[in-house]
Amino acid sequence: MKFPHTFTDQMSHQVTLSAPPKRIISLVPSQTELLYDLGLEEEVVGITKFCIHPEKWFRHKTRVGGTKQYDFDKIESLQPDLIIGNKEENDEEQIRLLQSKYPVWMSDIHNLHEALEMIRGISDLTGRAGKGEEITGKISSLFNELKSELSLRPKLSAAYLIWRHPYMAAGHNTFIDSMLHLLNMQNVFADTRYPETTTEELKELAPQVILLSSEPYPFREKHIAEIQQAIPSAKVILADGEMFSWYGSRLLMAPAYFRRLLSGL
Repeated sequence: MKFPHTFTDQMSHQVTLSAPPKRIISLVPSQTELLYDLGLEEEVVGITKFCIHPEKWFRHKTRVGGTKQYDFDKIESLQPDLIIGNKEENDEEQIRLLQSKYPVWMSDIHNLHEALEMIRGISDLTGRAGKGEEITGKISSLFNELKSELSLRPKLSAAYLIWRHPYMAAGHNTFIDSMLHLLNMQNVFADTRYPETTTEELKELAPQVILLSSEPYPFREKHIAEIQQAIPSAKVILADGEMFSWYGSRLLMAPAYFRRLLSGL
């Protein structure tokens, strides 16, 4: 690929790089992990405080804030030649400020297809197209195998809770919703992206399965009982939030996890 080169991100923004990026900041945990799996150890200079994978990057890479609030002075000191973000996970106003000074490539992901597009896109602009094709090929193969296995499994109605006080669920047009669909589960929250709910409403909706996510709210075993008592007809289980909502290279691990999860149902 010849430089300077203009790339188009998933929000249809054009990002022009004068050379392959050598000083990258990632503002999204799942995309940070992808950059690691693409072999960009030296190129990534900044991450967020929520970028916990890989652990050695979390311990040693410079943290520039969270996913919504950034330390602009620290970002400036790192002199990035590329910043990678996401429409939903990052703050629009602060991203616009960053775009006024640096090349910023943004993802916008609602399903597996768009996740694979993101992986290819980031692989291309970081000069790791071959590795990106290897990762997306493996992810596609693993999910195709899983979908084939689940094709004869009866559909289950489900609710996926992401917050407590108030209860909130992952609903329509979210990446989590697309993962539930791939698992042959029908989301009972089909109209709103992140609706607030109550145990009374959950009882009325009568999902067969209620999944309590490990993130962003850290549901634990102790929370199962309070939901189970309110909706005794449902199977209430804990869910690994990273497997349902991280749309980078962690997708390589997701099908095996989903098999284990479904075996308990």
